Amino acid sequence: MEATRRRQNPGAAGGPGAQLGASFLQARHGSVSADEAARTAPFHLDLWFYFTLQNWVLDFGRPIAMLIERSPRTLPRSITYVSIIIFIMGASIHLVGDSVNHRLLFSGYQHHLSVRENPIIKNLKPETLIDSFELLYYYDEYLGHCMWYIPFFLILFMYFSGCFTASKAESLMPGPALLLVAPSGLYYWYLVTEGQIFILFIFTFFAMLALVLHQKRKRLFLDSNGLFLFSSFALTLLLVALWVAWLWNDPVLRKKYPGVIYVPEPWAFYTLHVSSQH
Repeated sequence: MEATRRRQNPGAAGGPGAQLGASFLQARHGSVSADEAARTAPFHLDLWFYFTLQNWVLDFGRPIAMLIERSPRTLPRSITYVSIIIFIMGASIHLVGDSVNHRLLFSGYQHHLSVRENPIIKNLKPETLIDSFELLYYYDEYLGHCMWYIPFFLILFMYFSGCFTASKAESLMPGPALLLVAPSGLYYWYLVTEGQIFILFIFTFFAMLALVLHQKRKRLFLDSNGLFLFSSFALTLLLVALWVAWLWNDPVLRKKYPGVIYVPEPWAFYTLHVSSQH
């Protein structure tokens, strides 16, 4: 009778179903426990290599799904699905607007100037077409970027929140990870500067830093994957600081980016100082 009862109700107290169910619920909804911390994930060389490679080749792309599936902690499905949907919509808006902008380069469009200050835009007839190009710029540079990058950094942070281990000996990066930090950090630098998302980036970085300090009080340390992501972001912050310091006194770029946070775009620098010399 006992065996029959357990087969009919595998989640009964003391049965393996109950233990499995409890572990599943704890993994999905609980914080990092001692058991979770003890199961340290090895450094995912294949994941981070292809993620960095496809970032450069495809400008984001399918590694997002790979990152979610490899997360040490199971992410809530509702947040995952909503993030991916918004991410795809934002990327689509950006790619359409960016394609038009790149075609305008062949006609003499200059990225270091605003839409209305561009010579080829000034000569448009009727003048109401200028409003259409400004609307396209808004969809590309503001709406598309917000819908694209906010879910991306949210997914990265959720992944990062599960990259902790109770063993300090496991808090080391292997040699291949060290080699990938430079191209990964360089890509995020391009993302922050060209995408004009410094505020979002620095907010995510400080949130990661706060999480590291909070988990350290629990005697939990970053594993190799968490160290790789945190090191990539730290390198990105350094590269952005050097980039801003280098162009700090550029009068033309200062006029293009007049706000308190001055982070010039690489394409604006290219059209101003490189393409104009050829």
